[in-house]
Amino acid sequence: MAEKEVKLFGNWASTFTVRVEWALKLKGIEYEFVNENIPFNKSEELLRLNPVTKKIPVLVHNGKPLAESLVILEYIDDTWTEGYSIMPKDPYDRAQARFWAKFADDKCISAMSGVSTSLGEAQQKMLQEAREVFQTLEQALGSKQFFGGDQIGYLDLAIGLFAFWMPILEEIVNVSVVDNENAPLLKEWFARILDVDMIKTSLPPRDKMYELSKQRREQFLSGEISRLN
Repeated sequence: MAEKEVKLFGNWASTFTVRVEWALKLKGIEYEFVNENIPFNKSEELLRLNPVTKKIPVLVHNGKPLAESLVILEYIDDTWTEGYSIMPKDPYDRAQARFWAKFADDKCISAMSGVSTSLGEAQQKMLQEAREVFQTLEQALGSKQFFGGDQIGYLDLAIGLFAFWMPILEEIVNVSVVDNENAPLLKEWFARILDVDMIKTSLPPRDKMYELSKQRREQFLSGEISRLN
């Protein structure tokens, strides 16, 4: 499906941007991508399109901007109804997927950022908290192949880049958060989702992600920046 009126403002390394790109690709929607230099040099067009939070991603469809990545995922599924279905059909399952996606954004990302940006005893405390948070997230997966069941769905898209991004941070910081001891089912899901054709062909370059993650950690620890995401 060619939808040339679709434009996505984001950043190639952003979890929030990548989840939207994956949704567009699952739906077969053609789009123009505008890479924003965050957090230092956001374009005037981005600030005009999202004057409220001034954050990425922003999806522009037929000239109308829409912000917040989880909101955008639902918009994509509601607007392009043919083909692949992202959201669960059952209202309870949809509500649960929304709950866990918000949990991941609120708890999981901040937990890993805390591990990456702390040292010594503080880091050990954050490490234990991160392990507990991801063990909690694992409950949403249970024995399913994917959070969406037999195929990837809304929650898989929302947190899918964790499977790529977290091992990089673990390597940089020399810790282990999700492994066969702490969260074995989630560890298996990491491998499964990264083996999905659309996912593995749409990942950011690992070497670039590694260098960026390392650089931003060093910038945070030196006080040059105040947050990682």
